[in-house]
Amino acid sequence: MNLAYIPSPSTGVIELGPIPLRGYAFCIIIGVFVAVWFGNKRWIARGGKAGTVADIAVWAVPFGLVGGRLYHVITDYQLYFSDGEDWVDAFKIWEGGLGIWGAIALGAVGAWIGCRRRGIPLPAWADALAPGIAFAQAIGRWGNWFNQELYGKPTDLPWAVKISEGANRVEGTYHPTFLYESLWCVGVALLVIWADRRFKLGHGRAFALYVAAYCAGRGWIEYMRVDEAHHVLGLRLNVWTAIVVFVLAVTYIVISAKKRPGREEIVEPDAARSGEDSGKDASSQDTPAEDTSAEDSAIEDSSAEDSAAGTPGAGGTGTEATETESDGSPQKADRS
Repeated sequence: MNLAYIPSPSTGVIELGPIPLRGYAFCIIIGVFVAVWFGNKRWIARGGKAGTVADIAVWAVPFGLVGGRLYHVITDYQLYFSDGEDWVDAFKIWEGGLGIWGAIALGAVGAWIGCRRRGIPLPAWADALAPGIAFAQAIGRWGNWFNQELYGKPTDLPWAVKISEGANRVEGTYHPTFLYESLWCVGVALLVIWADRRFKLGHGRAFALYVAAYCAGRGWIEYMRVDEAHHVLGLRLNVWTAIVVFVLAVTYIVISAKKRPGREEIVEPDAARSGEDSGKDASSQDTPAEDTSAEDSAIEDSSAEDSAAGTPGAGGTGTEATETESDGSPQKADRS
């Protein structure tokens, strides 16, 4: 008998009057806010403008949610389209079922659209957001705890999660794979932050590092799970996906480092132009003062010449010189 374990919530829904607050959706929403907030800080540190990350996230998040759901429904179609199942359940995203592979793939399409509209490079934006996405996944995985899903094999370890009797599940204590993946994602985020500071990763390499590191952990965590899944050559489909994506991410890092070393100097042209315009304005404000000083100096020189002309000296009489007009009347000479 296991005396120590992590209890599961008795329900995944908290009723706030007429509004049901679902734990799964709540975790996803918090994760998105954390990713955007942290990504915005990193973007500004790279020279971008505040708010750009959120503007692009408006495109990336909806695309990501649709992509994540599509991947889940396609790879687990038997849960919705086999005999006795209701296909309408495929739209009930609040009950769980988001595939990270589809979320990242289609979310990248939405981000590309947003970046094109803002005129900024997608790789630079992805680099800024990478650790934030990992933190978001760490938070989002707790949604599986609320739904009592995606747990591992039975275990008596003191950190096992207690699962209650329900549809498609048997009461018992199991490996909390949601917790393992949550902790792994926190580690991935910290790894990307450290590597980015240490090696100045650019041109999408920080994002590729996040992808590779996540896949490395997802492979062994996926192997522990006992929920129904398709198998290819004895391995779960998601394990194969993790392997393929890991190889692609590492390949990208190696090739990108050779072709485009270093980091982008300008990540948002509008921000750079704004800084240049501010410099020009400050310079233009200094110019009138300089011109005024030059004019004052010229006036002083002219005054000095006038004084010298009226001072007794070689060839001078000490009195104002006069000229005679044609009619013989005297007139002061023009010294201007």
